[in-house]
Amino acid sequence: MIREATLNDIAQLSILFDEYRIFYEKESDLTGAEYFLKERLSNKESVIYIAVDSNNRFSGFVQMYPLFSSTKMKRLWLLNDLYVHAAHRGKGFGEALIERAKELAMATNACGLMLETAKTNKIGNMLYKKTEWILDVDHNFYSWEIK
Repeated sequence: MIREATLNDIAQLSILFDEYRIFYEKESDLTGAEYFLKERLSNKESVIYIAVDSNNRFSGFVQMYPLFSSTKMKRLWLLNDLYVHAAHRGKGFGEALIERAKELAMATNACGLMLETAKTNKIGNMLYKKTEWILDVDHNFYSWEIK
């Protein structure tokens, strides 16, 4: 089952979010994860969907942030975080979370979704191809970080 996260989900969701950050080689910070997610949901700055297994355990999540496309003059959603716990991979949770993200884009009259992932994320890259994402090979992606 896929459902939207609420503030009541923060404690259990924070554990998955912390695992997600560790996957991306960040230090574990469960307190920080809980605070971060609480702020996003309280301020309505993101939409988070949770995959729940048959035992009512959180199996994965997707978090999206609203953006806008100036050229298309419409909302655009950034699918920033997608994570399925290792024990639940290969069971369709990732696909279901992506489909729910697509439903949000359509329901909000957005022009689409965008995401970024590492070239080395083999599982993620296969999932995105399988769920009909288009790899942009025509544009450069740049970032700037405050040190």
